[in-house]
Amino acid sequence: MLVPAIVYYEIRREPLRTEKRNGLDRLDRFVFADPTRYLRLTDEALRLAAELWARARQGGRLAATSLDLDVDVILAAQALQIDGRLEVVVVTTNPRHLQPFVTARLWNEMD
Repeated sequence: MLVPAIVYYEIRREPLRTEKRNGLDRLDRFVFADPTRYLRLTDEALRLAAELWARARQGGRLAATSLDLDVDVILAAQALQIDGRLEVVVVTTNPRHLQPFVTARLWNEMD
């Protein structure tokens, strides 16, 4: 299991806002317990995300708004940057936003 940087950002911001130190500590322990678990956000992934965003908006067939699409395409780009020999499945609460780009499944449907 990998934790993409964009997901870490999304999860981390609410405990920061509400000053939930225990939640922040638990999150960091989980993410950084294994140095290979954290998937850094690279310039290459951001360039790919911009391309995905532009193609998606040109196609006009997305359920996400332009603002929601930002995080989705960054996450998809990070997933697409993973070694092609691995099967990559993005586990999420809303696979519909990611399925135009990558294989995505509901988190509670995973084994």
